[in-house]
Amino acid sequence: MTQHEAPRPEIWRRDAGSQTVAVLDIPGSLDRHRLFDLDVTLLVRTPQDHPDPWHELKLELDGRLQWQRRVPSHSPGQTDGLDYHCRVRLESGRALRIRALVAVGGSRVERLLIEAREDL
Repeated sequence: MTQHEAPRPEIWRRDAGSQTVAVLDIPGSLDRHRLFDLDVTLLVRTPQDHPDPWHELKLELDGRLQWQRRVPSHSPGQTDGLDYHCRVRLESGRALRIRALVAVGGSRVERLLIEAREDL
């Protein structure tokens, strides 16, 4: 990149599929601070025959709990989910570890996805 060339926005993504843990590491940038829009998406399959299915999503930033929610799973025989969005500012040189953890009771994890898009 030359001095006059604007940086391209960074996009970081971790698709953990049907796993219950996803980790995304964003390395530090020595030459600038960055602002990221962070999205975590959980999609579960709700069973037809379970009396009280539920799903839970926890999000940790650098090992600290940022957000968590446990909800009943609705739509028997179909999918349900949870989404979380936040903005994270990384100062120059600072890296970030994002960890999403899922727990289910009766429901089955279909997809767990973390996306971080830089806002220039």
